[in-house]
Amino acid sequence: MSTQIILPRMLQVGKDASHATPNILESLGCHRPLIITDKMMVKLGYAEKIQAVLAEQNMSADVFDDTVPEPTVASIQSGVNKVREGDYDSIIALGGGSPIDSAKAISILGKFGGEMRDYKFPRVVTEAGLPIIAIPTTAGTGSEVTKVTIITDENTDEKMLCMGVGFMPVAALVDYNLTLSLPARTTADTGIDALTHAMEAYVSKKASLYSDGQALEAMRLIAPNLRRVYHDGADETAREAMMLGSTLAGIAFSNASVALVHGMSRPIGAAFHVPHGLSNAMLLPAVTEYSIPAAVQRYADCARAMGIASQQDSNDTANEKLIAELKALNEELKVPTPEEFGIDRTHFMGLLDTMAEQAIASGSPGNNPRVPSPDEVIELYKQLWD
Repeated sequence: MSTQIILPRMLQVGKDASHATPNILESLGCHRPLIITDKMMVKLGYAEKIQAVLAEQNMSADVFDDTVPEPTVASIQSGVNKVREGDYDSIIALGGGSPIDSAKAISILGKFGGEMRDYKFPRVVTEAGLPIIAIPTTAGTGSEVTKVTIITDENTDEKMLCMGVGFMPVAALVDYNLTLSLPARTTADTGIDALTHAMEAYVSKKASLYSDGQALEAMRLIAPNLRRVYHDGADETAREAMMLGSTLAGIAFSNASVALVHGMSRPIGAAFHVPHGLSNAMLLPAVTEYSIPAAVQRYADCARAMGIASQQDSNDTANEKLIAELKALNEELKVPTPEEFGIDRTHFMGLLDTMAEQAIASGSPGNNPRVPSPDEVIELYKQLWD
């Protein structure tokens, strides 16, 4: 059986990779880019830096900074209007997963019209929207190398999964310099998100030899460096490893899919506005423990790649160390429980059936080595309160 791999046409990795923006626009024959970002990127001066790099080559770019964390149909629409009114020929997506996810949706809707709901999975979007140059500033969602975007319908609180080659950026400029000023909380949440991508891609039923290579290397890069960047954001060596690890994890899950953690994480994010990486982190130890019996060898490989178990350890020992490490990581990175986050227990318990239904409907739990029933999903959600 063969595996189809979909990647950005151009991938620039390393210090100051973002400086390649004008050359890439030139090579695409694009002269009127719109920078899609958020208010924080503008405040930190990152949008201005990209504009300065463009100005050196006599290019300019307008800025749209009204993207929101966990993008919604309404937040996308104002970007679509901007693209339509401004006659832009390309998009520079600058920021974490939310601005990049927003840019992907705006690229398609801005060119073809319609509503986001028209493009949600199981439809596969193959049309080419406006070309996107993705410049991630977190390590991270891996969104710069994935053919997926997730947009929340604020009327139903549904997180709509939209996918297809049409959402893949044409270029990804992976510049770890842009992560050096990331606060510790964001560093932790996005770092655990990347680790989850790598682990889930490796244990996914859709894993291939190709995605395995990316996923294992991502774990090798992320696991030893996540604590380092959390405690010292200016550690360039660790930031560089995290940034590449995040991109490789993105490539892995874009081609092997995510599994049960992500399936269960999206409904928590939609209902309680928990940042995506944080809801993943809350779920990762419990879901991993539930899934291990169906993929003992694979999870043990994860433990070894992460450097927390040796080749001499038996698979069972490696997996015990893996669970202990995931719990210790959450503790050290101060990942809150749902209660500590401020979620009302009664409200949460009242939504269990709906969340379980949404989780299973997303398709991701079907890729898990151990596929849960709705009742088992509900039990896993309840474990977050034990």
